[in-house]
Amino acid sequence: MISMLLVIIYLSFISLGLPDSLLGSAWPVMHLDLGVSESIAGVVTMIISFGTIVSSLQSDRLTHKYGAGKVTAVSVFMTAAALFGFSISGKFWQLCLWAIPYGLGAGAVDAALNNFVALHYTSRQMSWLHCCWGLGASISPYIMGAALTGGMGWHGGYRMVSIIQVVLSAVIFLSLPQWKKTPKLNTDEAADRSSKKITEESEEKLKTESEINITNKSVNEAGTEISDVPVDDGPIPLREVIHIPGAMFVFIMFFAYCAMEQTTMLWASSYMVGVKSVPTETAARFAALFTIGITIGRFISGFISNRLGDRNMIRLGAIVAGVGIVMITLPIEGTAFAIMGLIVLGIGCGPIYPSIIHSTPANFGADKSQAIVGMQMASAYVGTTFMAPFFGVVSRFAGIGSLPVYLFLFFVLMLVMSGCLNRTVDRARK
Repeated sequence: MISMLLVIIYLSFISLGLPDSLLGSAWPVMHLDLGVSESIAGVVTMIISFGTIVSSLQSDRLTHKYGAGKVTAVSVFMTAAALFGFSISGKFWQLCLWAIPYGLGAGAVDAALNNFVALHYTSRQMSWLHCCWGLGASISPYIMGAALTGGMGWHGGYRMVSIIQVVLSAVIFLSLPQWKKTPKLNTDEAADRSSKKITEESEEKLKTESEINITNKSVNEAGTEISDVPVDDGPIPLREVIHIPGAMFVFIMFFAYCAMEQTTMLWASSYMVGVKSVPTETAARFAALFTIGITIGRFISGFISNRLGDRNMIRLGAIVAGVGIVMITLPIEGTAFAIMGLIVLGIGCGPIYPSIIHSTPANFGADKSQAIVGMQMASAYVGTTFMAPFFGVVSRFAGIGSLPVYLFLFFVLMLVMSGCLNRTVDRARK
């Protein structure tokens, strides 16, 4: 049975995805009203990304001090205030100013919610959580489109999303007592059928820990003991987080995955036009199939992730994503095969992000998970902020046709880091 708190968390992630597509869908009109070049939108996104990196790195300290519920509620309110600021802005510098609290709020809520779900819910719920983000990102262009066609302009579109965020923030504040009552469940249920009994016993130990406040034990996918984790001693300094065995592997792995995902989202349209001869007016619609594929992949993975476990879901997703890269690379006439390749690539990417996040407490311990997740989020934002635009530089020399090769390099880096992480974790368990 889905608890009311989980519904609120799902709504929070829909809310997190809502603003992500607003700027892109409104910018063709916004830049004219603001009297700036169309290409300057990257300045706003860079400010937002910088804010998300800063708040992600501070998420461990903030969550230890205030709790995941309060951090989420305040962060959602910050993004709501920033979006309202966008709605009343008449100058470009004002957008840049409001982009600061927007980024700070988005990064904090992302890290806090991801770690909370990783600690307290199963892999299935983590997959559907990120499916909710895709739902929010898919809805917001329609909200902006309705505002533009309804005569409210882009200001009205931002105002509507801001109101949604304010209401959600109030709901989260009202639900704060429930956040403290949720017991930890840091396992991959039924990840290994042969060890299901061991897994269930380990889950009971973790539930008991939350009730009597004694040492808990983290469990891996097979239900075996990883380490004795002491009661929370407070936030971990960033310099110590980096030196946790295996931490750098997962940070680079996350960086590589997010670079691959964002590069595809940014350049798929140009690739389809320049290499597959897709008409310009339809290329954007075809490229959107990649995002739809991610959402579908996360929805489907929710039904099988508890059975297969996080590690196997990452492997399965990587195999499917690799097939998708090959499909868009092959010089087959027509566009149907390449279009299917984008969908397959998206479906493969779907389970990777949530599975990496959900496996964090099992890999590193519940006491270190918030610090690790915060650094993972920062790594993700670095990958999305810099690597996708960098392909624009690469394409000037190698051509737009080099996109699959560029994606494949990050794909290989992700697989190598995943293997290094697994070996490090396995050695620590022995």
